[in-house]
Amino acid sequence: MVISRSAMPVLAVAAVVKNYGPRRVLDDVSFTVGAGERVALTGPSGSGKTTLLNCLGGVDRPDAGSITVRGTPVQALDSVALARLRRVEIGTIFQFFHLLPTLTAAENIELPLQLIAVPPVERAERVAAALDRVGLAPRAAALPGQLSGGEQQRVAIARALVHRPGLILADEPTGNLDSANGANILALLRELSDETGTALVLVTHSEDAAAICHRRIQLRDGRVVAEG
Repeated sequence: MVISRSAMPVLAVAAVVKNYGPRRVLDDVSFTVGAGERVALTGPSGSGKTTLLNCLGGVDRPDAGSITVRGTPVQALDSVALARLRRVEIGTIFQFFHLLPTLTAAENIELPLQLIAVPPVERAERVAAALDRVGLAPRAAALPGQLSGGEQQRVAIARALVHRPGLILADEPTGNLDSANGANILALLRELSDETGTALVLVTHSEDAAAICHRRIQLRDGRVVAEG
């Protein structure tokens, strides 16, 4: 995919600061991510990667600076509008999958569509297509406890993409998988971001995961120390 630099970025982060008490966890962090672009956030433990991801997803709010998702300034939204933005424009993939254990694979994937009131017939079509794309159509009725780790992460990826967000946030998506399953998940993420034009911000310690990204942003002590 050719990434357009002229179009409005999907994500724009400008001079973001976040403090926890007297400790400055993020210090003047700025970068943009375009449609279809994959960016790896790297750095040692305690560098601010997870805090930054939480701010990007609206889970936490910065103390200064701005975060804009598809032209909407996140910090200006009240709780209702922020929840709506997160449901419509952002998909999240976690290290430990975070699937609801009492819902089937298909039901887990369908949940984001229910939250934004997609009609039932369209929900069924989109869930079936998502399951097929991640290679899990035969496992649609399986509960998470009946799936392998790699299968659970495939369900989580389908769930993150089924509502067609502009931005995917991934927190160590292969950190709980063996090397073979991890490689398969990374290949799937790369393929799907290319196919859909979805921007991906990926927090990782893994060189293999960072390698699927177009750029890397390295944090240390809450500051961007390298980018490229």
